[in-house]
This record gives sequence, structure tokens and C-alpha cells, in this order.
Amino acid sequence: MTKPVDKFAAEQEGYKQTLGRRHVQMIAIGGAIGTGLFLGSATRLNSTGPALLFSYAFVGVIAFFLMRALGELVLYRQSSGAFVSYAREFFGESAAYAAGWLYWIFWALTGVAELSAVAKYTKKWIDAPNWVTVSVALAIVLVINLLSARAFGEFEFWASILKVGAIVLFLVVGLVLVIGQVTIKGKDADPALELPAQPEHQAGLSNLWSNPGGFWPHSETFGWFAPIVVMSGVVFAYAAIEMVGIAAGEMQNPQREVPKAVNSVILRIAVFYCGSIFLLVCILPTSQYGVTDKFGNYSSPFVTVFERLGIGWMADLINAVLIVAAMSSLNAGLYTTGRMLRSLAASREAPKMFMKMSKSGVPATGILVTSLFYVAGAVLNALVPGKAFDIALEASAIAVVGVWSLIFICHIRYRKLSDAGVVPVSSFRAPLAPFMSYFGLVFLALVLVGMAYSGWKSSDMFWDKTNFIVIVIGLPVFIVVFALGWIVVKPRVVEHTGGDLAPSWSLKDAPKKIDHK
Repeated sequence: MTKPVDKFAAEQEGYKQTLGRRHVQMIAIGGAIGTGLFLGSATRLNSTGPALLFSYAFVGVIAFFLMRALGELVLYRQSSGAFVSYAREFFGESAAYAAGWLYWIFWALTGVAELSAVAKYTKKWIDAPNWVTVSVALAIVLVINLLSARAFGEFEFWASILKVGAIVLFLVVGLVLVIGQVTIKGKDADPALELPAQPEHQAGLSNLWSNPGGFWPHSETFGWFAPIVVMSGVVFAYAAIEMVGIAAGEMQNPQREVPKAVNSVILRIAVFYCGSIFLLVCILPTSQYGVTDKFGNYSSPFVTVFERLGIGWMADLINAVLIVAAMSSLNAGLYTTGRMLRSLAASREAPKMFMKMSKSGVPATGILVTSLFYVAGAVLNALVPGKAFDIALEASAIAVVGVWSLIFICHIRYRKLSDAGVVPVSSFRAPLAPFMSYFGLVFLALVLVGMAYSGWKSSDMFWDKTNFIVIVIGLPVFIVVFALGWIVVKPRVVEHTGGDLAPSWSLKDAPKKIDHK
């Protein structure tokens, strides 16, 4: 079988390797700290209790498996097309088409969620319409992305420093509160916003089991399944860690930086996510987090803690960092989708206009088109200002399940080919492979089941069972739309590839060993 080298070369042509060591390390860290932790954890703590620790820890293990699988693929061959490129190589053009558009949809929905988060955070200071604040935030990150990959890297570097600094500050303060068993003052009721009074509470380890409902509360809606059902939202919290694979195509030294970035994932998850959730649970009863006002707004649990401590300026500082964190994720979304669209356009699975690069080596057309979709975020905030974040979060959680599944599937196929001697062995082998990838796929399938179950139980009204409708009705429709889209673009792909739509490799090629370089 002849290997179509031109397919892979076209994806990389025009990019400039301007992301240095400090950019890569902080991008990796920044991908693990975002709105899913800073804001999304509020309602999950409220509904799930201390058992949320179990949810974050378990999904964290899956996230580590994912990163090791992706790391092995990246050290086999770097590409700004990332797993879209691997889907093309291992499964053919139709798989690459599905992978690329699925990832674009994921980031498009995530961008709407992040814009909605910006609107929530700014409400603390500015009572402006949500669509105004999200429009300003979008304009800022759009300019940054259009400048250059290095400008993106610089923004992510400093944003990640702020995010890490905020988390470290909270961890230090939280440890002092818990070890010292400090009494957190109460909060008066706010009749205007229909917020109940919150009594004072003593911080301490005992809150793990003395929390209302105990460590593993028996939810009225989901019973003891609540910490398991909530894992779909936790998956969203870890989404974007796979960005290291895409950034590898513009790294100066991926052979050195990728293993370091991947291996540090488990430490970041343990310290930043599980550590933060552990302290939040020990400081206040989980029922005091994620309390919504009559407009459907609620504060980040980190801001809640500092406000209850009476340190207003610190709560303001943390809130400002949270705005930066949301914009950082939005920035990453524009960076990623622009490159995904270009990878698709390189093989005619997206309009050819997305191939256009700016003088600074940026896929500007793809970035601009994605930003137009983000404008829908402003419209959504105008229509349902209190629910926009949650709607976008749940929708993007479904998309990330598909993205992670594709990475695991590509890794399984690669392992079969490399073990058979068809393709070179990666210099960064994943442990427990390929079993860890099979385990990851089973878990992700169960996440979809859990989302359907939670959607069904969430309301007595059928059309309010959002997650159930999306899984049972929306997914089949989504698959049909994808299939119709492939029928439309297939003739262009056939013309471009000379009719070669098949994978680049086959197990029939074993034991012949081919040097990919």
C-alpha cells in the first residue's frame, strides 16, 4: 500500500514552530484548570456532596489514560491536525471528517459556555446585559488569536500563571481554615434576590461525614447514583487537556516537552482539582455552594469562601482571575478550531477557504468563522441569561465524550499496527496499553448512559428532560446530519485524493516495517 505522504504534509505547511518550553508547560497546566472547576463545581457540590471527590478522582484517572494514549500518538508523529490526522491515517478519510467536525462542534459549544461564564463573573461588578460582556470578551481573544501562535502562547502563559496562582492561594488559605478549624461567619438572607440565610459554620475534616446527607448523600432525584451521574459534567471540567496534542505541531521541541506535559497531568489533577474540592467540602456544607438567585445566577465556590470570610478584596481578585480563566479557555477554543478547520480543508472535507494562512502563520479564516458561531453565545445569553452556561456545558460534555472516544480508538489501532511492525514504535509508550484505552471507552459509554438517565429523572415534563432528549433523539439526528455531510463532501475528497479514501496502513502489511520519516 502506498503511503499518501502529501496528506500529512499539507496539514503542517505554513505553520511556524514558535511555541517554546514555557508556553507548552503552561498550556498543559491551563488546560487542566478552567471554568469546569471554577464555576461548574458549584452546582455539582450542591447536588452531590463530598462524594464529588470520588467523581473528580475517578474521571481524573481516565483523563490520565487519555493523555498517555495521546502522548504516544504525538511522539509517533506530530501534527497540528492532531487526532484528526491520526483518524485519517488509521481509519481513512471518512473517520477524519467525523473527528474534525466533532472536535470543532465541541469547541464551538465550549466557547459558548465560557462566554456565558464571563457574563456570570462580571455580574459581580457590572450590571450590564450579558450579551455586552460576552461580545467584549470575544473581541479580545479574537484579536489575540489573529496576531500569531506566539501571541496565543503568551496569553495562555500569563493566564495560566494567574489561574495556578489563584488555586495555590486558595489551597493555602483552605488548609489554614481546615487545620485551624476556623468558624466561617454566616450570611444574611437577601429577599430581593430570594436567597436564603446561611448559618455560620466551623471548617474541619469532620465536614466530610457530618455534611447534610453524609459523605455520599442520597439524592431525592438520583438516589445514590448522584456522584456517578454527575461525571458527565466532570468530564467537561477536564476537557481541553488534549490541547497539548494539537499544540505539538507548533512546538519547538515536542520530543522533550510532550512527555513532561503529559506526565504532569495526574499531579495537576490530584492537587488542583481533587485538592480544591477536598478543601471546599471541608470548609462549608456543600448545600451552601451553588445557591441560585431568582435570576438563576450563582457564584463560584472559591468566591463564596472568601466572601464568607469577609475578605471582599480577595473575593474580587479571585473573581477577576476567573474571568481570565474563562477567556483563556475561549482563547484555546479559537486556536484549536482554526487549526482543525484547516486540517479538514487540507483534504477537502471542509471548504477550501479554511486553508488560507495569514502572514504570521495563523489560519485566520477558520478562527473568524468560529468566532461567528461564538456570537451565538451572546444571543443565547440574551435569550436565557440564567441558563446559558448550563445549557452549553451539557451539550459540550456530550461532544467531548465523542472526542475522547476517538482518541482512545486511534490509540488502540495504532498499538495494533505498531505491535505488528507495520508502523514505527513511539518513543513514549503508554502503560497498560491497549487495555487502558478499552477501559476508557467503556467508561465513556457509561457516561452517555448516565446522562440519559439523569435527563430522564431531572423533570416530570418530557421536553424538560434535556439530557435524555439530546442522547436518545439528538445523537441519532446528529449522526444522520454527519452522514449527509459526508455524502456532500465525498466527491471533492475523492477528486483530491485520486479516489484513495482508505487508511494508510493495514495489518496485512505486517511484518514489513516502514519508516514514517
